[in-house]
Amino acid sequence: MSTAAELERRLWSALRSDRVLMLGLAGKDDGHTRPMTAIVEDGDRGPIWFFTSTDNEIVTSGGGRAVAAFVSKGHDLFATIHGRLTIDTDPATVERHWNSMVAAWFDGQSDPKLRLLRLDPEGAQIWENASSILAGVKALLGADPKEDYKNKVAAVPLR
Repeated sequence: MSTAAELERRLWSALRSDRVLMLGLAGKDDGHTRPMTAIVEDGDRGPIWFFTSTDNEIVTSGGGRAVAAFVSKGHDLFATIHGRLTIDTDPATVERHWNSMVAAWFDGQSDPKLRLLRLDPEGAQIWENASSILAGVKALLGADPKEDYKNKVAAVPLR
């Protein structure tokens, strides 16, 4: 049985290692999300950073309320994260998060097309995958499958 705190801890750990989120603006772009590589600093609760370019629809929209969907590589954890997305061009932040993968997309840290997005998470819904062989066997034997799921979901405030 997982507690909300355990699920939150697992989310931040998985975000630091798996790093890809589907990110979009809430209520804009017909809910269109796009895969973005997240940079999560040490510690939990954000912010979450994304390098992108000036032609990204999120940048051209000016940021706003955002929603991000996450699935861990092992498909054992799922989450939606809501918060405020802003455009940040602070050179010190760019320098701190610059790496060879980002460098491959831009002409240096002063590339005029470079933008950094900052997601300040406000809340998350986190699900632990309860589908397992044991859960399947229990269901076949007449156990209520909802019992296996009820302690594997948490709504977590992230402010």
